[in-house]
Amino acid sequence: MVNAGSLKFLAQPAVGAALLTAVHLILPSASLAQGQSVFPNSQTVPRINRPVSTPIQQPDTNYLLGGGDLIRVNVFEVPEYTGEYQIPPGGAINLPLIGSVSVLGLTTEQAADIITEKYRRFLKRPQISINLLSPRPINVLVAGEVTRPGAYTLSLQGGAGNNPGVQYPTVLAALTTAQGVTLAADVTQVQLKRKTGRSGEQLVTLNLKELIQTGNTAQDITLRDGDVIVVPTATTFNVAEARNLFAANFAASQTAPRTVAVIGEVYRPGSYLVSAGSTDGQNGTAASSGLPNVSRAIQLAGGITSQADIRNIKLRRPTRVGSEQTVDINLWELLKNGDVNQDVIVQDGDTIVIPTATAITPAEATQLATTTLSPAKIQVGVVGEVKQPGAVSLQANSSLNQALLAAGGFNDARARKGSVELIRLNPNGSVTKREIKVDFSQGINEESNPILRNNDVVVVNRSGVARTTDGLNILAGPLGIIFNMLRFFGI
Repeated sequence: MVNAGSLKFLAQPAVGAALLTAVHLILPSASLAQGQSVFPNSQTVPRINRPVSTPIQQPDTNYLLGGGDLIRVNVFEVPEYTGEYQIPPGGAINLPLIGSVSVLGLTTEQAADIITEKYRRFLKRPQISINLLSPRPINVLVAGEVTRPGAYTLSLQGGAGNNPGVQYPTVLAALTTAQGVTLAADVTQVQLKRKTGRSGEQLVTLNLKELIQTGNTAQDITLRDGDVIVVPTATTFNVAEARNLFAANFAASQTAPRTVAVIGEVYRPGSYLVSAGSTDGQNGTAASSGLPNVSRAIQLAGGITSQADIRNIKLRRPTRVGSEQTVDINLWELLKNGDVNQDVIVQDGDTIVIPTATAITPAEATQLATTTLSPAKIQVGVVGEVKQPGAVSLQANSSLNQALLAAGGFNDARARKGSVELIRLNPNGSVTKREIKVDFSQGINEESNPILRNNDVVVVNRSGVARTTDGLNILAGPLGIIFNMLRFFGI
């Protein structure tokens, strides 16, 4: 260990310049190529030193002593005064002759200078040095757009005890420990706050987007005890960047289920647990991507109804600052042009709102019925004067005429073929009934051949002739009984 007098000698400008030149001549690339940042008393922490497109202000890398550090105080003139000390939480150690000395928040060199001055009262030329034998654990605070904000203790890697080759955790390690950044995060403005000395503070802004795009690890700064990491909320939402962030190793877990609410024009509005993984789609085909996205949430909610407007879906996302991000989604672009960015990745707490369409063409309704956004089948009741009355299973967005044909068609001898009744249970709990004139020559239209919804009931009434015949049969029943009784008594 270099003593205080030697340090003062090396600090002279001329000596320092000569020494630096000599180091470069002997080892032209040894330290810089390896990206090593030299810490006090041979304490080293690796740091990759590559060219970056966005230079950042490096934080103070000097190690500051604190409670829990194990140090050795070397008193060269009096070896019996040399000893190892575990710094207590208050930061003061008790040394021979001079008593209590506070080293809290000081570098090893600063602490050695203070102890040297105190020993001058008892020693003629005191030479004091301090070695950091074992650093304390790294305690950091992670706040903002992470899954679990809070205080964390990060373990050190590498040597321990008298081995100073300790690797300190980085910003990414802290974000991962906090279970990753949320999809509402602005990773281009991550802030690192670090104490300098006993009262100062340094603020460094990191752009982790560069880390994703270029592998620029200079943004992944080595942490020190007491560091504070703040991940801000993005002011705007970019679906493509959010998808890239979702794949980053410091983002929230891709496989963790997330609770998402789906409301509006779906068959089963409610709250659902959406997770990643390959599962079958609603109509027997594989889901589009296997990601926890909007389309998977819609599938869990039973699929879209025939009245859904998939061009103007809204995703509402709460943020850590109490605000709400709103994302506009056009799933028609996903179906038509394969724009997967429209199928936004969801996260815990999202709400998906599917509005009611003002108008849907028959061609669009038919096309939507064949996608995984619609349910595989809907159940419709067809009762009354049809050949096979009961529940029929239809493809989503099927029409009234298709339901009648699925039930075998009209009972020709008894059915009133001119019109039927459509009974519908609405999402608000009300029930509507309307009469529809049947025309099998018509395509899909709201007047004579509307698209049916799940649990609709179609009632086919009797014709006038059937009602008359049924009335005569009812009347003939009692008369037949009376006639048989008269014959029994011989009247």
